[in-house]
Amino acid sequence: MKSMYKDKELEYIIGESLLKNNLTISTAESCTGGMVAAKLISYPGISASYLEGVITYSNEAKVKRLGVREETLLKYGAVSEQTAKEMANGIARVSESKAAISTTGLAGPGGGSVEKPVGLVYIGVHLEEETVVKKFNFSGERDQIRKEATVMALTMLKDLLEEKGYL
Repeated sequence: MKSMYKDKELEYIIGESLLKNNLTISTAESCTGGMVAAKLISYPGISASYLEGVITYSNEAKVKRLGVREETLLKYGAVSEQTAKEMANGIARVSESKAAISTTGLAGPGGGSVEKPVGLVYIGVHLEEETVVKKFNFSGERDQIRKEATVMALTMLKDLLEEKGYL
């Protein structure tokens, strides 16, 4: 983080940038269950930028609310780079927001496998015409994984805002 941001929380850096640049944002969360939205909403005045958030925990909800393709879910699974990208693009499209964040993963304690262990999280960040997805392997208990995924999602958005010249 640049020194000028040193004493500010991520949600404040992001909130200021979104408002200053007239950017709108929406969120589509699975494993974080609304934690990303809650962090963003803690910024005073964010209602001018934050349009909506959905928690699409089931595959059915991902398809119905976000337009994630059933073929994507069948071929790659809900916890995948492809699904995270379709979630981010889907919430941006349905809400007509310039920015979007998606999270999908396995927070545990159960449900993991050798191929997809507990702690595996994919985060998608969409800004204007670009969507970036990153894979993470967090460790710890369920709440710790969810918190780390939330911080990383916000960090990814901050980095993309900075890269695009909005910070």
